[in-house]
Amino acid sequence: MGSNPLKITNLLLPQVSKISIALYFAFLLVFQQNAVGSDAYQSLNDSIPENISDTSLLSPAKSDSLVIEAGSGAKESQALKSKIKYQARDSIRADLQSETIHLYGNASVDYEDLHLEAEYIMINMNEKVLTAEGRTDSLGQVYGTPNFSQGPRKFRSNNIRYNFETKKGRIAHVITQEGDGFIHGEVVKKDPENNFFIKYGQYTTCNLDTPHFSISANKLKVISNNKIVTGPANLSIEKVPTPLFIPFGFFPNKKGRSSGLIFPSFGESAQRGFYFQHLGYYFGFSDYINLALTSDLYTKGSYTLDAASVYRKRYRYSGNLRLSYAYSVTSERELPDFNARKDFHVNWTHAQDAKASPYRSFSANVNAGSSQYYQNTISSVNNFLSNTFQSSISYSKVFADKPINLGLSMNHTQNTITRDIRVTSPDLSFNVSRINPFKRKVSIGAQKWYEKIGTNYSLRATNYIQTKDSLLFKSGSLNEFQNGVQHSVPVSTSFKLLKYFTLSPSVNYTERWYFKTTQFEWNEENRKLDTIDVKKFQAARDYQFNAGLTTRVYGMYQVLRGPVKAVRHVMTPAVSFSYRPDFSQESFGYYKSVQIDTNQTFRTYSIFQNTVYGGPGAGKFGSLGFGLDNNLEMKVRTRSDTGATDKKIKLLESLRFGANYNLMADSLNWSPLSVSGRTTLLERISVNIGMILNPYAFDENNIDYDRFLIDETGKLFRLTNANMSVGFSLNRISKKITEKYSRQELDYIYQNPENYIDFDVPYNVSVNYTYAYSKRGNLESIKSQSASINGDFSLTPAWKIGFNSWYDIEDGRFTNFGVNIYRDLHCWEMRMNWIPFGLQESYNFQINVKAAILQDLKLIRKKDFYDR
Repeated sequence: MGSNPLKITNLLLPQVSKISIALYFAFLLVFQQNAVGSDAYQSLNDSIPENISDTSLLSPAKSDSLVIEAGSGAKESQALKSKIKYQARDSIRADLQSETIHLYGNASVDYEDLHLEAEYIMINMNEKVLTAEGRTDSLGQVYGTPNFSQGPRKFRSNNIRYNFETKKGRIAHVITQEGDGFIHGEVVKKDPENNFFIKYGQYTTCNLDTPHFSISANKLKVISNNKIVTGPANLSIEKVPTPLFIPFGFFPNKKGRSSGLIFPSFGESAQRGFYFQHLGYYFGFSDYINLALTSDLYTKGSYTLDAASVYRKRYRYSGNLRLSYAYSVTSERELPDFNARKDFHVNWTHAQDAKASPYRSFSANVNAGSSQYYQNTISSVNNFLSNTFQSSISYSKVFADKPINLGLSMNHTQNTITRDIRVTSPDLSFNVSRINPFKRKVSIGAQKWYEKIGTNYSLRATNYIQTKDSLLFKSGSLNEFQNGVQHSVPVSTSFKLLKYFTLSPSVNYTERWYFKTTQFEWNEENRKLDTIDVKKFQAARDYQFNAGLTTRVYGMYQVLRGPVKAVRHVMTPAVSFSYRPDFSQESFGYYKSVQIDTNQTFRTYSIFQNTVYGGPGAGKFGSLGFGLDNNLEMKVRTRSDTGATDKKIKLLESLRFGANYNLMADSLNWSPLSVSGRTTLLERISVNIGMILNPYAFDENNIDYDRFLIDETGKLFRLTNANMSVGFSLNRISKKITEKYSRQELDYIYQNPENYIDFDVPYNVSVNYTYAYSKRGNLESIKSQSASINGDFSLTPAWKIGFNSWYDIEDGRFTNFGVNIYRDLHCWEMRMNWIPFGLQESYNFQINVKAAILQDLKLIRKKDFYDR
């Protein structure tokens, strides 16, 4: 590269005197030394190339002694505090006389945390002012308008004027983002604290240059990292002002979490009166936990209270908790059909991250409350139709380098129809994994048969209560708890027999400990049977012998021509034997005899009949079991781009037959024959069947007796029970879903599809059919058939339609039907949930702004199921 500075001055300043040329030469010398360090001067023709940047400039004096003063040290007040970096695609021109630098063509400037891009930028070093604007092309179109950013804030505008020293600025026709919203302003002034004063401004959450809607005001003030305040404002849609007017506006603008009021929706219910729904307060405690307290208030007396919290700690745990209380009033107090009821519900899910600990884990899934809670509050279809609540809280520990594990849990099961409830607390388990006590530490040669003998140990301790849900918390309920401890020690082995058979003998020993047993005594005075609870330690022991023999038989049929290459049939026959002695003998002491009436009638009973794990069985038991499982597969020839390949197709995954013969019974030795099967057709349609076939005849009372049906009617079996289910699904699920959401979140989405919209799944349809049949003797058979179809599909990239329906074929009616419609309106969204008939007949139409900051800007029209 050349380095002739005289060439530069002759080109840029042809009329300058020798002294001015010398001063200007000195200025360029200082300029280039700051720009390129110790590198040689670069040869320039008409302009300074864009690679000269990262320059530290001094504010020049207004005399010919510029270079001298700069070289000897200019005053601090005349110098900028930080280095300016700038570049331009077209040209950079420095004007010594006006002390300005002009940047042309895709120019950019960086100063401290300020970054500016524009088609034209001017830097005035004397006034320390930067000016930027766009240019107009031959068609009159403006291009290259300034894009300005300072820290996290970004602006787009027509022109900008900014003072480096005071950090004040004036921006015309600006668009900037503040949190989830965007601010448009004709004139914007910036102060040193990064606050903005806007004239003729608009606030919106639409990211378009011409927004679909805005809240327009003559004056706006943006307080940095705090709030946005407006004067009198009104809502404009598509630039058309609406009569929706507010005297002032207040929008939070803090980064990170913050607390605030949850604004309610309001309306009128024919059953419950005028209402505020979801009125409450949100507490953003930290990045790890939050809390939302909300309430629904109705003018006719009903109300609900909710507390919902979500918590999460990375690599440790996550979960959510919701406590709900509802007070529901029906009709008027003066009317006979008046009813007021109180309901509550608790939902808690907790999951431990797999990385938290390899030896310990804690999880919770609690779903408990009043039986009628979902029938008296607004809920999803699945919750409304559910008749069972189940809960589980569990802790487990695995001992490192030892075959031992410990488990502790609390469980709850509740039927909302019968109102039966069972609570188990605690349920303790201690297990020792299988060990082979006779196995040699150093194996030499073939394994001996006795080395395969193995055993394990398990202990379980349970404490539970089973009652009605209304009696659970009544006084005296603690006395209703049942408890006990059970030990189990199985010893088993397996070995080959006659090369093709596998024999698996085992012995099971079980011991149960109880602290309360039940005995009965005949009360001669009152002539009734008295129940006596004996509160003392009692152990019950039993044992059982089992053996199983199984093998596999393969059949193959080769096909020489056609697409089918071969068909394979695998049969797995199995024979089992079980024996248990009679533990009702008096020597064991587990069974007693008691008089039950005045006729000296006696009955034998077990003292463990009302205990947790029961007691040893009465009577000898010896049984032979027979089973046959079938699997049928086909191999077909297929062609592809890589050549001919074989493909396996499952024709029948399983078809199993099973029956038992009681060796100890004096009659009706054979059990009914059970048949079950399953397969998958076309890799999508799942089919399951089941049947119970009874070989015995029955009398006029429809009771089986010891005669085979074939001897009476000529038929081998009679069908007593049958069931079938068929289901298939069609979907295209994006990998984004499984990557974006956890298993817990996916389960919630699948259970509440009406609350979730995902356009990454263009369609998802599930169809199911179930059939059940039962018949006892000559009684009329009982049949039930139902079909359901659920799914959703994306009609267009902006339209999503979902549906769910359950149809009772026997009754010929829909038990439930619902349609969900969603429309993406860019910065707005519309959704409609409609259940035209059924127990939850209702509709809900809503159009609202997407952004959370304006979530209360919405229109709702609805009719709840309790307003029918």
